[in-house]
Amino acid sequence: MRLLSDCEAGQIDFITTKSISRFARNTTDCLEMVRQLLAINVAIYFEKENINTTSMESELVLAVLSSLSENESVSISGNEKWSIRQRFQSGTYKMNPPPYGYRWNGEQLEVNNNQAEIVKRIFAEFLSGKGVMHIARGLDSDKIAPARGKQWCQSSILRILKNENYTGNAVFQKTFTDESFRRCVNYGQLDKYLVADHYEGIISKADFESASALIDRHSVEKNVTKGSHKYQLRYCFSGKIVCGECGATLKHRTHRIGGETYEAWCCSTHIYNKESCSMKFIRDDDIKLAFVTMMNKLVFGHKLILKPYLLTLRSSSTDSSIQRIQQLRLLIEQNTGQQETLTRLMANGFIDRALFGRELNAIMAQTDEYRAEIDTLSSSVTGDGAKLKETERLIKLVERGRMFMEFDADLFSKLVDRICAFSRNEIGFALKCGLTLRERIGE
Repeated sequence: MRLLSDCEAGQIDFITTKSISRFARNTTDCLEMVRQLLAINVAIYFEKENINTTSMESELVLAVLSSLSENESVSISGNEKWSIRQRFQSGTYKMNPPPYGYRWNGEQLEVNNNQAEIVKRIFAEFLSGKGVMHIARGLDSDKIAPARGKQWCQSSILRILKNENYTGNAVFQKTFTDESFRRCVNYGQLDKYLVADHYEGIISKADFESASALIDRHSVEKNVTKGSHKYQLRYCFSGKIVCGECGATLKHRTHRIGGETYEAWCCSTHIYNKESCSMKFIRDDDIKLAFVTMMNKLVFGHKLILKPYLLTLRSSSTDSSIQRIQQLRLLIEQNTGQQETLTRLMANGFIDRALFGRELNAIMAQTDEYRAEIDTLSSSVTGDGAKLKETERLIKLVERGRMFMEFDADLFSKLVDRICAFSRNEIGFALKCGLTLRERIGE
């Protein structure tokens, strides 16, 4: 990616690479990048295949060779995975990086005494009843550095509490890479490999099992299942409230003041560093009341708010976009005709292959630009249609004239895309129809 950026900046005009398989891992990426570079007059030379894109006769040759390179890459990847699984089974696989609390001595894992004390502290405090957030804050206040980053967080504490490796038992293939090159948690899709007493443990098996049982009990109490999108399933506002000051997501909290207990939403930046963001918490019931108030206002004022908006959406029709799409498709057809003409001229010997390659690549690059513009315009047309449909549905809902007496989570999910917390006293509901309506709260 840095190479492509330098080419676009005009710092590179010629690229030499060992082979197609070193340049791209699949045929689509290879052809796309070759076209992109030729469009800015950057040539590529593939040593193994002896192909220079400047004088390339046809993309067909490159496509065939790229496909062979892709198959070769898949074969090598399969051999590597087989080798890794064999090391899993024999227990000779080297963990890289080693878990927090361990280090690699060149032959096996050994305990890092300083970090091991932190691991023991985390387990001891958790088993004594401390929450993971309080444990993280305690480590930060004691100036204890985590394995990565500058601060401890809930997820890093939970990763340690759930890691069987601290008992001395090595568990391999807890994650894997899928066909789309995405790292996934292994919930049973592939085999896991357990090597008992593989190295010296930091935590006893009894303490680890007690911690696991406590985590499971908390999950049951909070209706959270392993591997699920827990926050999205628990609270209808989860992941939808954004801080208007720093842009971070607000997290759910339970506050207890005296004998009163209430739910609130706090900026994640403010939780960890109050100086970075001054946005304080917003009560959950205030947000729900604001939504009910907004809906009742729409019942009374939909003729002044929604009807004019609907007319605006309809008047700013997508006719011009559709006409442009049709025009671009006509230009693509013309380019196809030009390609056929070029092919006949070269076949009859009227133009040489170098000129044919340059002209063909220029036409194909222009065609790609037309197709990209069509995709953009199509998305715009689809988006306007969706807003129009959502507006009509909202008008139909509020035209009934029925007042909303309480918060409806299902209705909120259907109508609201996100919430912006501008301050503790004002929030904005970004509706799926495209409108953002502000409401005062806490008054």
